[in-house]
Amino acid sequence: MPIHKAMLAALSLLSYPDLDVEKTYLVQRRLQKLTARRARKPWLYRIWEHAVPSGGHDVPMRIFTPKQQKRDCVLLFFHGGGWVLGSIDSYDGICGDMAAQTGCVVASVDYRLAPEHRFPAAVEDCYAAAREVFLHSGLLGVPPEQVVLIGDSAGGNLAAAVSLMARDRGEFRPRRQVLIYPAVGNDHSEGSPFPSVRENGTGYLLTAKRVREFFALYRGCESDLENPYFAPLTAKSFADQPDTLIITAEFCPLRDEGEAYGERLRGAGNYVESYRMPDALHGYFSLPVWFKHVKKTYAILNPFLEGHYER
Repeated sequence: MPIHKAMLAALSLLSYPDLDVEKTYLVQRRLQKLTARRARKPWLYRIWEHAVPSGGHDVPMRIFTPKQQKRDCVLLFFHGGGWVLGSIDSYDGICGDMAAQTGCVVASVDYRLAPEHRFPAAVEDCYAAAREVFLHSGLLGVPPEQVVLIGDSAGGNLAAAVSLMARDRGEFRPRRQVLIYPAVGNDHSEGSPFPSVRENGTGYLLTAKRVREFFALYRGCESDLENPYFAPLTAKSFADQPDTLIITAEFCPLRDEGEAYGERLRGAGNYVESYRMPDALHGYFSLPVWFKHVKKTYAILNPFLEGHYER
């Protein structure tokens, strides 16, 4: 099915030239800072800052509390950007919209970025933030079972990795996670086992080349590619994972690996809902809430947060 022209035009506003990431990431960060959508709407939500101590440094969190809180639920959010770009500032508007659209508290995590801080820095920061939220329920005022891990793209990778890490370390147990077009595989070459890498790897804003460049900047060594906290699809066991909602985009190179991750989780006995957003590209969740694919995402997300499903 051909991509809808309005979708392509809208997402072009969010796109960037397919330049060498290693040479341009600092410039791209500055541009993101300049163009960050700081949609502060005090009649919809309040914002406060928090810092989580972790291994000699602090992990900043920005908490969005909706004025009309419909659910006693916290969405612990990990942003996208290939582990190299993005920040709580650049995702400010998205998280504010999320709080307003779900009626949940949203806690956005500002994890350290590569290449200055390579794997496992980002996932350890996200784990530290999750550990604090899960083990100190007084912080955000909800019990642990009401904390939901959520992330888009690289943030979806981090949410999945934190869930695996939590199972393996045994300190806390996430009950639900939401992965939006997550990067969970480790092969985005022409030889990838996933057709979407080849079918959607050029011409659709996020290219396979760009994904490979992000991976190269994020990993500390070649063996990281086989580490499940780096590439969750490489896990030896998918048992004992949270109830999971996975939303992929039809014209995204990461589509098939995200759906394969859902199948691995389901095959290990976990509850999984998986949706492929038709006529959508990677990055669509960053669009305004009136955009039809964003509206559809919240129509899928809200019932999942309500727990309107049977295991």
